[in-house]
Amino acid sequence: MNPRLAKIREAEKNYHEACYDNYRLFEAGSWLAKPVKTVMDTLKEFQNRPVLNILDLGCGVGRNSIPMAQALKGRTGQVVCVDLLDRALQKLEGYSREFGVKEYITTEHSDIGDYAIEEKGFDYIIAVSALEHVESEVKLIQVLDRMARGTREGGINCLIMSTQVEEVDKVTGEALDPYYELNLTTGYTRELLLSSYAGWDIRYTTVRSLQYEIERDGRAIYLKGDCLTYVFRKPEVNKSIPS
Repeated sequence: MNPRLAKIREAEKNYHEACYDNYRLFEAGSWLAKPVKTVMDTLKEFQNRPVLNILDLGCGVGRNSIPMAQALKGRTGQVVCVDLLDRALQKLEGYSREFGVKEYITTEHSDIGDYAIEEKGFDYIIAVSALEHVESEVKLIQVLDRMARGTREGGINCLIMSTQVEEVDKVTGEALDPYYELNLTTGYTRELLLSSYAGWDIRYTTVRSLQYEIERDGRAIYLKGDCLTYVFRKPEVNKSIPS
């Protein structure tokens, strides 16, 4: 691992673990307070399916995984939760017991850039604020290919990515090197996603500007950029009818 990547990964680990330790899941005051609306709205498209398998790449402590697992109650299925941080998965397992969904949750410790997705193994795959943290553009393309191949016909992929991120020291105004493994422009990311999902239906897409304050190594930092969302549905192949 190159020194820059190692530095970014360590900073991410410290930031996320501090958040997980200081805020409980669904507690007001942080981004853990509630699941992502687009993720949950899209999940409703599967409400009539008695069997549903879901993959959450970069799951964290279960901000989306736990509510999705709750939606599986009374049905057959699993939410497979993948994350690089042991602490996140440990807390997720605890929350799964607390919220009564342990039987629907499977945790996998892995870098999502290396995670092997079962061919046509999932109906719904989400990657929320995760794909920008794979180590290279080549890895990103590989992950997108595995996600597409891992989706059943009629299944859906929901992708939410930060793009063209800028970081500025709040006190000095100094422009900093953003702590993102991938910091692609919004336009280029659109092109890449549309290429990776060529032939899929676009159920929803949006881009919105973000700006918020974070703390890193005791330093107050303004972070701004775009939040790009795509929801793709894999077409169902028409079966030929015997004559």
